[in-house]
Amino acid sequence: MAEPAPLWAVPLLPVALALVALGLATLDAGSTGPGRETLRLLVQQRRVTRAADVPLVRVGTTLLPVAAVLAAVVLPLGFRSVSDLPDGIVWFNAMEALAWAAVWLTGWGPNSALSLIGGYRFLAQGLAYELPHMLAITTAALGAESLRVGAVVDAQAGLWFAVWMPAAFAVYLLSTCAMAFWGPFDQPTGRDAAGGAAAELSGVDRLVFLGGRRLLLVVAAAFAVPLFLGGGQGPLLPGWAWTVLKTAAVLGLLLWVRRRVPTVRMERYMELSWVVLTPLAVLQALVVAVVVLER
Repeated sequence: MAEPAPLWAVPLLPVALALVALGLATLDAGSTGPGRETLRLLVQQRRVTRAADVPLVRVGTTLLPVAAVLAAVVLPLGFRSVSDLPDGIVWFNAMEALAWAAVWLTGWGPNSALSLIGGYRFLAQGLAYELPHMLAITTAALGAESLRVGAVVDAQAGLWFAVWMPAAFAVYLLSTCAMAFWGPFDQPTGRDAAGGAAAELSGVDRLVFLGGRRLLLVVAAAFAVPLFLGGGQGPLLPGWAWTVLKTAAVLGLLLWVRRRVPTVRMERYMELSWVVLTPLAVLQALVVAVVVLER
């Protein structure tokens, strides 16, 4: 086994992920530049719509990054994590589910038609991605015969799960984009709805929401490493270095998808999810179950 990350570095993982997400949050700043756009949002006065439920908006915008950080506590840096819970995979999926509430509250709170449309779009998208997403991460747990993230990493010492669970890996990556409403699945904050769930957000609220969205993407991309890419397993380099490199590779792939794949209409994605992705994930889980039973 490769050298584990030093104990003092493990709690810094959520902080590092947050910094990466903050950088991604300002990629769309345009000609003003990311740093200038961040400063602009920090000093911009908050805009409040008539009859808005302001506490609801505050809870929604804050809950999104909080849920992503809580999900990151079970992410291993190399072979150590902040908390290697015995049911860490269930914890991770539960924290992801909080994103549903966060985006919905953010869309509902401003009392605006466009933001409400964005909230409803995310609920529809969530109903489409959550089942294949849950099946994909459950398949990895089934292959390791454990819900502990560390055990999933250890089970890939000989062969990465992405090699013999390619369908589950592909489904996980697609559902990750949908969960973070990223790239082709960005209709919850689409331009056709003037920003959708984020249409009425301004100032710090908008920065926190966008940062939380990117943080959710980064955490979900990082979780693909222990689930399917062997975690810190690898030659020559220490385990923590392999974790960083693999996470960067997955994140780079998702950035490429955003640049190359056009936005998918909501009904088309729901059809794809229910007709193709869900049966494919079920079939992959059955194959893994047969392999595990024959060991």
